[in-house]
Amino acid sequence: MTDRVINILIDSFPKILLPGLLYTIPLTILAFSLGLIIAIVTALVQFANIKGLKQIARFYIWVIRGTPLLVQLFVMFYGLPNIGILMEPFPCAVLVFAINEGAYSAETIRAALESIPEGQLEAGYCVGMSYLQTIRRIVMPQAMRNAFPSLCNSVISMVKDTSLAANITVTEMFMAAQRIVARTYEALALYIEVGLIYLIFSTVLTKLQSIGEKYLNRHEARNL
Repeated sequence: MTDRVINILIDSFPKILLPGLLYTIPLTILAFSLGLIIAIVTALVQFANIKGLKQIARFYIWVIRGTPLLVQLFVMFYGLPNIGILMEPFPCAVLVFAINEGAYSAETIRAALESIPEGQLEAGYCVGMSYLQTIRRIVMPQAMRNAFPSLCNSVISMVKDTSLAANITVTEMFMAAQRIVARTYEALALYIEVGLIYLIFSTVLTKLQSIGEKYLNRHEARNL
């Protein structure tokens, strides 16, 4: 590796990292938070077997899981203006990622809800709780604990998927790297560098997941 390439990498590191801190991480947090709300509502609708709404939820999951995320981004950002709906790049990316994540996480949470024994619901009824109180106080906490590892994996995947937002002009890490490549023509070194930064972010999240799982396991052990 030549001195020129090393200097380019040193100079470009903060220029790539900063958009990661200003756009990639906030995009992930906002989109996942909104997606989690969508997922919980969608999963509960299916778990409660609410006719009509359940079919709508299944249709939503079918469409979103059956189409590429990149296509969804293009439809929202480049397609909707044709019918008069204009969105700024960052809010558009947040909305699309949230809708996409909501569909996948809804299935994770639904499976977690269905893994809770029916006796838990009956126990809630026996102590005078309503259906909603039983779900909120007994079933949902256990289900979310079971779904925690899968949901953490979804967060890690979303961090990497945010690179697709560059296609709708969101200035996140990958777009920052592309701009530097266009100026320096050092594609290999710079794309490896941005990949390593994504790896750092993912490693930090993996460590946080491990800490969270240990905390939940200790909490469950105390309750037992």
